[in-house]
Amino acid sequence: MRKTLEDLYYGNITPNEQQMTPGSELKRAVDRVTNYEKQLMKQLGETEQEILTKLIQSQHEIDSITALENFILGFRLGVRLMAECMDENDGDIRTGGE
Repeated sequence: MRKTLEDLYYGNITPNEQQMTPGSELKRAVDRVTNYEKQLMKQLGETEQEILTKLIQSQHEIDSITALENFILGFRLGVRLMAECMDENDGDIRTGGE
């Protein structure tokens, strides 16, 4: 446990900066999106390219906010599970169910 706390303190834990595994489903999907984006940009005029860029940036912002919220929700659920596991008076029938 101490190692994890030290890593957290020193900023060595960065779950939002994970690398994609080459050949993974995620990597293939990202490559497809990149390819489609390049194809579309070639077909658009300058004004439309700016609009598409703003749309993509806005979607990235939404994705980042969603990822943060999901991380927080998952972390809170994990803490609740740990707290419940530590409760020795949780109605266990071996201890009288009280």
